[in-house]
Amino acid sequence: MDIQKRPSLKWVWISVTAVFCILFTFAIIPGAAAQGNPNTSTQTQRTNYPTLLQNVFNFIVQNYVDEVDPHALFEGAMNGMFGALDDPYSVYMNESDMVDITDTTQGNFGGVGLNITKAVSPRPDGKPMWVEVASPIEDTPGWRAGIQPGDFITQINGIPTETITMDEVLGMLRGTPGESVRLIIRRGERLEFPVTITRAIIEVPTVKHAMIGDTGYLKLLTFTPMTADRAREAILEFRKNNYTSLVLDLRNNYGGRLDSAIDVSNLFLDGGLVVRIRSRIANENRDFNANRTALVPADIPVIVLINRGSASASEIVAGALKDRGRAYLVGENSFGKGSVQQVYPLNNVGFRITTARYYTPSDVNIDKIGIPPDLVVLFPEYTEEDAVHLNELINANRIPAFVEQNPRATAAQVDAFARVLEREYTLDITLLRRLIRDELNRTTLAPVYDLEYDVQLQEAVNILRGGTYNILMRNSKTLRQLQDEAENSFAIAS
Repeated sequence: MDIQKRPSLKWVWISVTAVFCILFTFAIIPGAAAQGNPNTSTQTQRTNYPTLLQNVFNFIVQNYVDEVDPHALFEGAMNGMFGALDDPYSVYMNESDMVDITDTTQGNFGGVGLNITKAVSPRPDGKPMWVEVASPIEDTPGWRAGIQPGDFITQINGIPTETITMDEVLGMLRGTPGESVRLIIRRGERLEFPVTITRAIIEVPTVKHAMIGDTGYLKLLTFTPMTADRAREAILEFRKNNYTSLVLDLRNNYGGRLDSAIDVSNLFLDGGLVVRIRSRIANENRDFNANRTALVPADIPVIVLINRGSASASEIVAGALKDRGRAYLVGENSFGKGSVQQVYPLNNVGFRITTARYYTPSDVNIDKIGIPPDLVVLFPEYTEEDAVHLNELINANRIPAFVEQNPRATAAQVDAFARVLEREYTLDITLLRRLIRDELNRTTLAPVYDLEYDVQLQEAVNILRGGTYNILMRNSKTLRQLQDEAENSFAIAS
């Protein structure tokens, strides 16, 4: 019988097991031998891991039950290795990530000049998941074409935007300068029209500035190669307007380039240490000092605004100005990122890895601690009961509906509507005014500053106008002094 001619099932499984043992023996023996020999150097042990990884990679590609994409395996291995470092700043970067980081580090890119967003889940207003324009960048093709905040891009080169990802959207809007991009713009409920925009070199927005009376207001959005030059231009404009004080706003500035942070610090410091970099590799340790060419004279009072969104390069600037006694800090504790990363490209992908930690002039590393302001000023926070009422208000879509009907609402109209909402939802009227103003700003070009609702900026201006700045500065402490006091207090309590 046929069944008698087949080998025993038991022997089939033994044979298969033997084959697998042979295959994996070649991968395992080198590593096992290295780990078993006490005389084997650490370097030798390390050099075996690439071989092990290569063997496993090849085996999966050749033997996995389904055909495998080698690139997917590569990305999985890279993500796994960087995940093992348990460092949120050391990561594998795919092609899209590399494009984004290149735009920031280079400071410009080929594009149309629109800041955009795209919903990743159904919108509460029922509209399709189109691309929404947050704001056009001034003096760019998108801005000159008349595209406004709140406009929707429904099509790009004939492709509906609700059907594609944000990465695909960016890939279509960015590209070679001089080439055209065809858009369909939806404005309001009925207006829809085509726009053809020719790409140009777009500078990453990095500085906003204005005068508040005789105070120069300088807001840094990020640190690119252009930041110091744009800040210098703003300060020169302040000088023409006879400024007597300066507010440097670093709130929600997530950082950027180290050299840019040092160059910005140079504008305020007349020589001396800005930041100290300490690496595992001794010859990469460096002290960065300011040039003796401060653009802002020492007799100009400076207040720096920080919050929990101030990180990395912005903390380097804030820490340097605080420790050197050059500025008074107002706001809330900064984020606490005291490490330095470098980006290494691998063809179209790459990785970012922590290579050093930085220390402020008083020799403090602020990683996971942050920089405390000299004066804490917080925006009003709402209670759990407020959160319930606020959730009801948001779901009712009352504020967007008001703004849609009154896109150029006056201060009196805003106040009147806020009082209606105050009665209906029992929420703080200041919060309601700010929510309405934020929604109005979303559909127009937002002002450089909003002194009426920005309590942290209000406090900074009050200090500068009230004549208390010099007294406050005399009582200000370096980060080292604050850290030592905290440690002493802990020791006494223990």
